[in-house]
Amino acid sequence: MKREIIKILSSPKLFVYCLVWLMVLVVVGTVSQRDIGLFASQQRYFSSYIFLFGPIPLPGGRIVLVLMLTNLIAMLFKQNLWKMKKIGVLIVHLGGIMLLVGAGLTAIFSSEGSMVIEEGSRSNTVDDYHATELAIINISEQGYDEYTVFDQALFSSGNNLSHENLDFDITILEYMDNSTLENRIVDSDIQYKGMLKNFSLKEIPRDKDDMKNRPGIIFQISGSFTDSDGTYGLIFGQSIPAKLNIDEKRYVMSLQKKKTYLPFAIELLDFKKVMHPGTQVAKSYSSRINLIENNIPRSVLIEMNKPLRHKGYTFYQASFIEGLDNEATVLAAVHNYGRLFPYISSIIMSIGLLVHILTNLPSLLKKNKK
Repeated sequence: MKREIIKILSSPKLFVYCLVWLMVLVVVGTVSQRDIGLFASQQRYFSSYIFLFGPIPLPGGRIVLVLMLTNLIAMLFKQNLWKMKKIGVLIVHLGGIMLLVGAGLTAIFSSEGSMVIEEGSRSNTVDDYHATELAIINISEQGYDEYTVFDQALFSSGNNLSHENLDFDITILEYMDNSTLENRIVDSDIQYKGMLKNFSLKEIPRDKDDMKNRPGIIFQISGSFTDSDGTYGLIFGQSIPAKLNIDEKRYVMSLQKKKTYLPFAIELLDFKKVMHPGTQVAKSYSSRINLIENNIPRSVLIEMNKPLRHKGYTFYQASFIEGLDNEATVLAAVHNYGRLFPYISSIIMSIGLLVHILTNLPSLLKKNKK
């Protein structure tokens, strides 16, 4: 039974079928970008295990890569591969396994975001490009603020959120990937609080450019047994924060991009940009920064083609923001655990191909002489 399973899983046909299906996904995913956008297409076809094509469930990119990895590992159990003449093929298989493992680490654990820093300021947080979070900030103490954060994965309708830091409960009523505010014309019997007294939060179709979407959330506060109990709404980029006053404690609520806190800080010393002659289009821009770790600053220059790499993070010079008083740099931050795997696996597979050619070269020369 085990031999039959290994025979099926190690079949070269399985690997070929997976490659063909990946080509199909690339074509379909590329074409669909026109209608649903780059991020949505990537999530549907390449970052999923199963996706629906009408009523038909089909394998997504992740399950195809899992099958390919399983196929390469199963081939290592074939006895005819463990021969001196096939040592090169074995090395190539090991390189392929390492490549797919690196792709899995990147797909599951990697993160991308941005860091916006004004000249003379510093930051140690990276804002995720896509994921959001609900932050409840206790600002009662003068010396510090206490943050309680709930991730987007918890924002399903009817889900109850509670935490030992909070003297009240939160019930999610609705979460919208893209929303807008409209003036409230008709009075409602619902006990609306905050901005929902005057505005209603409406869901609108997702924009193709995911960066233009403004997520919104409607939730209910209960359990405080004060006037703060009621229904609240938040929208991303809200200028006036929602506030709570419960038992002499003051809270600020915000729907924000998911933040990652770094073990170091970046201080922007000077931002420079070079414009194309006679235009207002930037030709290049760079940031002179201080990388501060353990209160020790280190001067670094980040340019468009010269990123900063530190502790698994890579910071690219992505853009800038011009203000009335000063300028701000926008750094793209990427944390990729599998960054080195493609380089290492490519070297291993190249060595494997070279070994395979050298081990089979004498027999090839003999055949040519005959």
